[in-house]
Amino acid sequence: MNRDLQHIFSKAKKNDRLAQKSLFEMFSGKMLSVANSYINNRDDAEDVLMNAFYKAFTKIEDCKNYESFPFWLRKIVVNDAINFIRKNKHILYAETEFTDAIAEQTKDVSEFSQDIDLEIIFKEMPIGYKLVFNLAVFEEKKHQEIAEILNISEGTSKSQLSKAKKWLQDYFNQQQNTKQNAESEI
Repeated sequence: MNRDLQHIFSKAKKNDRLAQKSLFEMFSGKMLSVANSYINNRDDAEDVLMNAFYKAFTKIEDCKNYESFPFWLRKIVVNDAINFIRKNKHILYAETEFTDAIAEQTKDVSEFSQDIDLEIIFKEMPIGYKLVFNLAVFEEKKHQEIAEILNISEGTSKSQLSKAKKWLQDYFNQQQNTKQNAESEI
């Protein structure tokens, strides 16, 4: 794939429409998942995706090489998703103090890894939690960076991440209880 990507990327930089189409086909599924993890509406996520690819193709000369293209494109998708949310939704962040005790009590989510549908989980998660969680966990941003991106305080970022973890813990506990109850009825 690297050799193919290198060749296609090189042609796409020369404004070759077929090469751009190939890049779109290679990365649109994964990038749609990224957009969808921020936005609860598939149609809106698709709009963000199309806008991100348009930006990528019009500014492809800014991308240094084919190896960095997937990461560069992902950054565009994430930024466009966040901008979309800012423009179209009022986001409420719960303004309570972050406590390390809550964060320490949060269980490791990986123990529930079987049968997890992130798309369903992210549709149910409150938007403020989801934005901070995605930026912290998937984009590996520090709270200071998240605060700057979302125009919130560092404390709010920490609080939202803590609450997102607690929300996930409660969600998985509820799923586990539902599963156990269903099994006991059989």
